[in-house]
Amino acid sequence: MDSAPTIEMIGVGSPIMDIVARVPEPFLANVRGEKGGMVLVDDAEMAGILSHLEVPVSQSTGGSAANATFNAARLGLKTAFMGKLGNDSLAETYMARFRSAGIDVARFKHGNRPNAQCLALVTPDAQRTMRTNLGAALTLSPSEISPRDFQGVKHAHIEGYLVFNQQLCEAVLNSARAAGCSISLDLSSFEVVNGARDWMFRQFGHGIDVVFANEDEIRALYPGKGDDYKALALELACHNVIAAVKMGAEGSWIAKGREAFRNPPVRLTDVIDTNGAGDAWAAGFLFGFLRGRPLAECGEIASTMGSETVRHLGPLIPDAAWPSVKQQIKG
Repeated sequence: MDSAPTIEMIGVGSPIMDIVARVPEPFLANVRGEKGGMVLVDDAEMAGILSHLEVPVSQSTGGSAANATFNAARLGLKTAFMGKLGNDSLAETYMARFRSAGIDVARFKHGNRPNAQCLALVTPDAQRTMRTNLGAALTLSPSEISPRDFQGVKHAHIEGYLVFNQQLCEAVLNSARAAGCSISLDLSSFEVVNGARDWMFRQFGHGIDVVFANEDEIRALYPGKGDDYKALALELACHNVIAAVKMGAEGSWIAKGREAFRNPPVRLTDVIDTNGAGDAWAAGFLFGFLRGRPLAECGEIASTMGSETVRHLGPLIPDAAWPSVKQQIKG
């Protein structure tokens, strides 16, 4: 790169407006797909699910990499985001909220369809089941991506949902590599891994520095190998990546080379919603990673972020909670 980066981290993914609803367990019987996962739906299916809701909903900016970027900006990283917005009021609100958080919005793309939406159905056990209509975000094409999008950027954080379009994800990865960025990939969903396992292994070790996975995702990456998450993290680390394996309430394993670090669980009694917790965890980890903190400390910061997120409805930590979060992180 020609000069020192001015942006510490760019998130790359779908700028989705999140709709969050608390529903009883039986509601999911009428929703296609497995509980706890993410399934893409069209306009009609989304409208059908929404029409059956008998509870109020809340809205916030969402999308896996977008949530991580928003949280990273609140922690103090200089951030940007790239994804394709729609042509409606949701898109206008989305960009305005990112701009107000101090995020560089100049790299957004703009489409001619309504903005993407994601419905997060939160059951009483605090698990979220997501159904997503990608709208304009789905129209982002490889031809719109170039190394110019990553100029002046130190690190690119890419959400795994882009892997549903492997040509698009390859264009993002290749452009970020050409611009000299370090790269992290969040596997995002076990459905993503199941559909692209071989492709992922071809990408690991070729300019990807950090891979984030939760329990379901790492087991999907290594089917039939059990649930020894330390061993699975070390196996992933053999691909010349830092493996960050999130286990929710049971803590995490972070592996690099032949070393693995355990971050103990943060025990909570007031869990409300797990939506966005993994994205906040990634933001905390990347904040530490990009500021040169030891890996074990990166995991501690990540745990602080994830555990705070689950105490609130929606994917983002509310303003009132941030002073406490920053005091815990100290930096």
